[in-house]
Amino acid sequence: MNIDDLNILIIGVGGQGTLLASRFLGDVALRLGKDVKVSEVHGMSQRGGSVETCVRIGKNIASPIIDRGMADVILSFESVEALRALDYLKPGGLVIMNTQEILPMPVVSGTATYPENVPERLKGGNFRVTALDALSAAEKCGSVKCVNVVLLGVLSAAIPEIPAEVWNEALLSVVPPKLLDVNKKAFELGRGI
Repeated sequence: MNIDDLNILIIGVGGQGTLLASRFLGDVALRLGKDVKVSEVHGMSQRGGSVETCVRIGKNIASPIIDRGMADVILSFESVEALRALDYLKPGGLVIMNTQEILPMPVVSGTATYPENVPERLKGGNFRVTALDALSAAEKCGSVKCVNVVLLGVLSAAIPEIPAEVWNEALLSVVPPKLLDVNKKAFELGRGI
């Protein structure tokens, strides 16, 4: 991937750590001496609704917004959110998605149905997909709150142009010290997937 022109759309559900993930990526970019812009769209995040964050990294970024068809990566913290964001992905882009399903209120109330087999539905498109159960991986590391960091580890492996020490320094910078050990485990587990 071209780290002089890299657009990452982070999408999930309120409370999943999308904002920490955007701060993490911003820190990585700054350590590389790149310009970075972040745009946070909370939606109904406090009620478990969609949260979307654009992270743009490059030499001279004018706007934080990623237009449709321009994302190099969709980092999806929840299964159906990956489907919702697909029109932002550029041809040949990468979807990294957690297969966890968080039922939105219309599904819970019975007025809508949750799409079945989301990873299967993504196959065959003009893009790459890495689908994993990041929730189970986070549990293995000691905290279900580390799903975001597991997914960031997967992303780090997909961008070998960024040295491992830069990712590690950013992790130390954005994660509170009392949560560092579990997050280090989560990042390394994701990096190895």
